[in-house]
Amino acid sequence: MFLPLKDINPTERTPVITISLIAINVLVYIYQMSLGYGFNSLVASLGSTPYEITRMTDLVGRYGPYLVHYPGPKPVFLTLFTSMFLHGSFLHLGGNMLYLWIFGNNIEDILGPTKFIIFYFLCGLIAHALHIASDPSSIVPTVGASGAIAGVLGAYLIAYPRARVLTLMFLFYFIRLTVVPASLIIIFWFVIQLISGFASCGGLQDGGVAWFAHIGGFIGGIILIYAMAGRTINRLRHGGGNYYGSR
Repeated sequence: MFLPLKDINPTERTPVITISLIAINVLVYIYQMSLGYGFNSLVASLGSTPYEITRMTDLVGRYGPYLVHYPGPKPVFLTLFTSMFLHGSFLHLGGNMLYLWIFGNNIEDILGPTKFIIFYFLCGLIAHALHIASDPSSIVPTVGASGAIAGVLGAYLIAYPRARVLTLMFLFYFIRLTVVPASLIIIFWFVIQLISGFASCGGLQDGGVAWFAHIGGFIGGIILIYAMAGRTINRLRHGGGNYYGSR
């Protein structure tokens, strides 16, 4: 098992969007925790539920009380975006933000702030699409930035496969701090998502993990990085700059 800590891959600009996304996610989670028993109500209100999306039906308004009150019917479609800023636990938040910080700054460096925020949300929407397609009748709300961050990982694999990452490696009771290629960590992560996703046979498995959202976001990130920064990637690969980061 790998726990990445830091990539050895310098950037040329301050990752304003990456930092802002992390700050917003942390602040939202602090707000979630402050609600006490209202935590689950917020998730039900602002999480993305496949059944609601496919039928444009408000389950919360019909069957349960609101925590968040709207001037009209619940904006079901907007939950595709609001759900990206909610997390189910501290570990869920921490893992997502760690991966976003390690890999997001370099993708933002390639795309620039405006394109990166578009890329991020598009990856999140693609992640939602595959998750919903895998289980359109699910009434379990989906929350987390994992789908969008999976897109960041897919883009990083394409742009910087030979970049090095400082990593904690766990093998039973053996723990070692080592440097490994980013491609090894990312491919290992994606294989786990594939195995778990197809083993779940419905999009959700133990712990309520939306495996197909991760798969969709990852594939979306690969496609989008080529579409949005294909020339930059070709330049990196063919000697137009430092393949490990600086250009």
